[in-house]
Amino acid sequence: MTLTQKRIIILLVIIVVAAILGRLAVRAAINLMVGGTLFGGNFL
Repeated sequence: MTLTQKRIIILLVIIVVAAILGRLAVRAAINLMVGGTLFGGNFL
Protein backbone atom coordinates (compact mmCIF):
# COMPACT_ATOMS: atom_id res chain seq x y z
CA MET A 1 0.00 0.00 0.00
CA THR A 2 1.46 3.31 -1.03
CA LEU A 3 1.73 6.43 1.06
CA THR A 4 -1.04 8.12 -0.94
CA GLN A 5 -3.47 5.28 -0.24
CA LYS A 6 -2.69 5.45 3.47
CA ARG A 7 -3.31 9.20 3.48
CA ILE A 8 -6.67 8.75 1.72
CA ILE A 9 -7.78 6.08 4.20
CA ILE A 10 -6.74 8.19 7.19
CA LEU A 11 -8.58 11.19 5.75
CA LEU A 12 -11.76 9.14 5.28
CA VAL A 13 -11.61 7.90 8.88
CA ILE A 14 -11.12 11.45 10.18
CA ILE A 15 -14.03 12.73 8.07
CA VAL A 16 -16.38 10.02 9.40
CA VAL A 17 -15.41 10.66 13.03
CA ALA A 18 -15.76 14.43 12.56
CA ALA A 19 -19.23 14.02 11.04
CA ILE A 20 -20.42 11.86 13.95
CA LEU A 21 -18.98 14.21 16.59
CA GLY A 22 -20.40 17.24 14.77
CA ARG A 23 -23.91 15.82 14.74
CA LEU A 24 -23.63 14.92 18.43
CA ALA A 25 -22.43 18.43 19.27
CA VAL A 26 -25.37 19.98 17.39
CA ARG A 27 -27.81 17.70 19.22
CA ALA A 28 -26.22 18.59 22.57
CA ALA A 29 -26.47 22.32 21.88
CA ILE A 30 -30.13 22.10 20.82
CA ASN A 31 -30.94 19.96 23.87
CA LEU A 32 -29.30 22.48 26.18
CA MET A 33 -31.38 25.27 24.65
CA VAL A 34 -34.62 23.28 24.81
CA GLY A 35 -33.86 21.80 28.23
CA GLY A 36 -34.17 18.13 27.34
CA THR A 37 -31.91 15.15 27.94
CA LEU A 38 -29.32 14.22 25.33
CA PHE A 39 -30.08 10.51 24.98
CA GLY A 40 -33.86 10.49 25.09
CA GLY A 41 -35.52 10.19 28.48
CA ASN A 42 -34.04 9.76 31.91
CA PHE A 43 -31.29 7.18 32.14
CA LEU A 44 -30.93 7.17 35.93
